[in-house]
Amino acid sequence: MIGTLLSLWALFCGINTSPPLSPTSAPAAHSTVAPCIISNSGRSADCLGKQLDSVPWQHLPSTLETIDLSYNKINAIHANDFSQFPNLRVLLLAFNNISHIDDDAFRENTLLENLNIFNNSLHEIPAIALQPLSNLKVLFMSNNLYKHATLTESFANFYNLQTLSLGGPLVMGLRRGDFEPLRNISLQAFAIKCSSSLGYYERGSLQVVQTTQMGFDMAFDQKPTALLDVLSDVANKSFTDLQFRNLFEFAYYVGGKDIFRGLENITAHRLIFHRGKFNENLLRMLLLNLQNTQTIKRLRLQYIDFARSPSVVDSGEESSITDLRLDQLDLWYISNPDILRFDWRFTWLSKIKELSIQHVYLNSAPCDAWLEMREVRTLDVSNNRLLDNYIYNRRCVYNGTLPNLHKFNLTNNELTSLRDLSALTRYFARMEVLDVSNNNLGSAAYSTGCVWYQNITHFIAHHNQFVSDALPCLPATVEYLDLSYCSLDELDMAFFMKASNLKELLLSGNKIKFIPPSWKSPSLQSLELDGNSFGVITKDSFLYMPVLTKLKAGNNPYQCTCELRAFVENTISKEKVNLTDWPSNYHCYHPQPLLKTLISKYLPGRVACDMRLVIVICVATTTAVLIALMVICYVFDLPWYTKATYHIIRAKYRAYQEKATGEMGPFAYHAFISYSHSDADWVRDQLLPSLENSHNPYRLCIHERDFMPGKWIIDNIIDNIENSRKVMFVLSPHFVNSEWCNYELYFAQQRAMGKSFSDVILVVKEPIDAGSLPSKYCKLKKMLSTKTYLEWPQQASQRAFFWTQLRTVLGRPSPISRSRSFSVRSRGRTHSEDTQPLDTSDKLQVAVVGGEHGRTETEKSQGEVNQKQLPEASY
Repeated sequence: MIGTLLSLWALFCGINTSPPLSPTSAPAAHSTVAPCIISNSGRSADCLGKQLDSVPWQHLPSTLETIDLSYNKINAIHANDFSQFPNLRVLLLAFNNISHIDDDAFRENTLLENLNIFNNSLHEIPAIALQPLSNLKVLFMSNNLYKHATLTESFANFYNLQTLSLGGPLVMGLRRGDFEPLRNISLQAFAIKCSSSLGYYERGSLQVVQTTQMGFDMAFDQKPTALLDVLSDVANKSFTDLQFRNLFEFAYYVGGKDIFRGLENITAHRLIFHRGKFNENLLRMLLLNLQNTQTIKRLRLQYIDFARSPSVVDSGEESSITDLRLDQLDLWYISNPDILRFDWRFTWLSKIKELSIQHVYLNSAPCDAWLEMREVRTLDVSNNRLLDNYIYNRRCVYNGTLPNLHKFNLTNNELTSLRDLSALTRYFARMEVLDVSNNNLGSAAYSTGCVWYQNITHFIAHHNQFVSDALPCLPATVEYLDLSYCSLDELDMAFFMKASNLKELLLSGNKIKFIPPSWKSPSLQSLELDGNSFGVITKDSFLYMPVLTKLKAGNNPYQCTCELRAFVENTISKEKVNLTDWPSNYHCYHPQPLLKTLISKYLPGRVACDMRLVIVICVATTTAVLIALMVICYVFDLPWYTKATYHIIRAKYRAYQEKATGEMGPFAYHAFISYSHSDADWVRDQLLPSLENSHNPYRLCIHERDFMPGKWIIDNIIDNIENSRKVMFVLSPHFVNSEWCNYELYFAQQRAMGKSFSDVILVVKEPIDAGSLPSKYCKLKKMLSTKTYLEWPQQASQRAFFWTQLRTVLGRPSPISRSRSFSVRSRGRTHSEDTQPLDTSDKLQVAVVGGEHGRTETEKSQGEVNQKQLPEASY
């Protein structure tokens, strides 16, 4: 309702509510390109400000329901301009140069509800053209060149009409009967414009108009008493708004006649005076009549040009305005702040409940003004020039002032000191809401020693310049705190510890870089943190806010991590906290590949984010690997191979040390015999005699005879294998079960690495199944399946051939170096013998432990020592 009336006044004033036009960019009327923007599925056409001089109906679809042709150069409306738009409901033709409308221009537009022909050049009201529009609800046709405002009888058919404006600068006055067709129509808004030089007004002209909002754009400079007739015509009616525009446009009223007499008979929710000239004389007349009325409870003076009469002086008498009871008084955009003290007193403010003084260039607050505003509950002095030392005067006594003040609005002033502000308001015993937004508060220098009254529950301070050190100067009793857009870069936890009643906190648009993990606010229910600078937020960020239910935290440079995803999932799943701006305002800022990605689409794997799951998987994997290694070790005898390798390394190291002392030499034996203790008799009785007692004897190494006493068994094995040209294995089931035989086989394999396995001779004494061999005999299995071996024949007649084959495999006995002693017996020889090479014609003598054949007593005793060195149970 109020908005409708205000739009009427905008039309009366000729105010351009559309965006400014750029003539150079506007398309010409003759352009081949369609000049209008079609939208809403072909139902709306925007042709505003296109510099059109006619209606471009050829380029418009017939389905249009709304056409805006405002701000063009159209000078006439013809019969066929809108005939093809039968569904047309809204037609806007304001701010053109229309001087003629054909009588049948709207014949096909019977559904039209809103027609605006404001501010054109019509010389007559187009009554005949409007006659088919029985569905009209809104008709703006003021600010045309009519010379009278008389309506024809056809207007009586506009039963649906709700808003009507008419008249213009050439209408010199109103006569009885001008609006008679409206007698039975109940309007929501009616506005009439007349010439600035009102020539006449007949009482009763507006008496038939029934409306809830009434507006007059009539200057009473020439006929001030006509205002009495106007007030008489609207008496005994009920209005939501009664507005007078330019009541006195060119001169201040200095007459003595009370032209506001009759206001006591008018019932209006609000009385508005827009523009015009006021002096203390006219204002006093107005206020005296309002003081006597009980129906008008709201008064607004806006854009008023106020000036004192030069002849008026302060007589020192009490003010005559002491009982002005208004629920609301608005003083907006007044040119002179002296209007507040028009009669040198502030008593007219004493019984106002809501006082709004905006854009009055107010820069000070006199001491007596505070004392007079005893009934004020809401005081709005925003958009002025108030400074700290002007609004808080230390010479004033504030105790007991504004006893009923509930809300104090100081927005858009020049305040800098929280300390002075607290000193002023601590005397306002009932004040609960303090709005100081858009000032310069929050510096550390002026934010110490603050003492607030204990009733403040709402503190609104957005768009200031706060530092964290200033937060302790805020009232600790607040329940609602708005510090949005205050350039805060960190938070002071001490204040939030004290503000135990805080329920709603707004911190949007600051520069907060991190959320303190120790942020304790037990009563906080709603928190806004959007538009800050922190990138990390976790489930524990608001752990000490047990009743938090609303959170707005979008538009921050988030680092998309598992912690952030966990926070989102935890918040959404539990539904305890409502993310009010989720998900459209939550984007990833880091890492670079995820820049601008919606966090709702950031879905890291569960394994990557669940640390407990990661630990479980790691433990399970490690356990599985260990078990697998244990199985592999068991199946492939890895411990045995490890142990054997260890012995090889140690033996190699010892051999290196011995070589360094010059004790090592070339091959000392033709063959090293590896056999099980169970096969020792066969070796002594069959093998050794056949090879060592032949015409060309072989020098053989067996453990029972040739291992050096006192030396490690492993070292003896490695040394003798390394110093033997070939290695012979006497295979039998007993060999497979012998641990030392297994060592000898392994060391022989290691020696054969990088060489050919031709140095290894396999003699199968007793048949064995290669498939039944343990896994650690994998190389032996392979040799048995790929290498030719000798098998000891069970028939005696075949054994001669066996020995021939064996000698062939062993090769022709060649000289063997004896640069060092290798047997027990050789150690008993002289030094010269030890250093001479062995002649092939000499018979190689063999020392066999446990055998008596061919040995001296010394050799026997040494053999016994060697036999003690080697435990037979191990072979």
